[in-house]
Order: sequence, then structure tokens, then C-alpha cells
Amino acid sequence: MTATVPAIDALRLADAERCAELEKLLFPGDDPWSAPAFREELRAGHHYLAARDGDRLVGYAGLAFVAGPPFAEAEIHTIGVDPGYQRRGIGRELLRGLLAVADAERATVFLEVRTDNEAARRLYEDEGFTVVGLRKRYYRPSGADAHTMRREPAA
Repeated sequence: MTATVPAIDALRLADAERCAELEKLLFPGDDPWSAPAFREELRAGHHYLAARDGDRLVGYAGLAFVAGPPFAEAEIHTIGVDPGYQRRGIGRELLRGLLAVADAERATVFLEVRTDNEAARRLYEDEGFTVVGLRKRYYRPSGADAHTMRREPAA
């Protein structure tokens, strides 16, 4: 690990294996995504970003549009940062990159976050999200609950 600030760019199909590796580290009890799942998301045309320290993928984030104008809506599908790179603002930069794409379409953005993930919930609140619902036993197989959060498009 270096002290450089990771660069943010587009996630590539070749990154799928590393994303799946990070998923296993980050979400071991909640059915982490596989490499084929990441490749499927990219092939479907969803918007995914990568954080790279040199050639090493250290973070990823994805957004999908679920409704178009005039009432555009998008969902944050996933955000993950290598544990060795957390608390450096990488997750925030990835999130802001996704939100810029959503804002360009004037989309309302939704996401789910574990109710016990205070750090993530604070990040989302800092970026304009509010809790709008509770999904009991949303995460599998752990059965953890999730808050549904929403952010209106930036003016």
C-alpha cells in the first residue's frame, strides 16, 4: 500500500475478479457478489467506477438507472473500499462520482444500507440522503435489516 491518492476511473470487465475478492472481505456474512455478477452489471450498461492505487483496484461503486425522465430514478447498487484504504475519503469520492451521473439526469437516488453500518449511514446522510424506510431481514443470509435511503437530485 502506498500513500498516493487513488485515481477514480471506469470499472472494467477485467476488474471483476478483484471486486469479488474485495466483496468477500467486506461482506462475508451477506452473500457477497461474484465476479460474474460484476461482469453482468457492466455488460448491462450500468455506471460503475473504480478507485485505483497505481494498477491495484482498491475500491468500486455502481449505479443503475431504474426509471428515465421526466421522473428519473437511480439505485446505488454497491460501494466497497479495500479495508487497507478505508477512512481516506475514497468511498466518498466514489459516491460523489455516482451522484454526479445521477444529477446530470436529474434522478432521485435510492440505496439500502445495513442498519448497523453507522459509518456508511453517516456518509450517505452527509451527501444528502435521508432514511425513508426499513427493510426487515433484507440482507441474506445474515438476516440483517436495512434502511432504505433517498436523495433528491441536486439543484
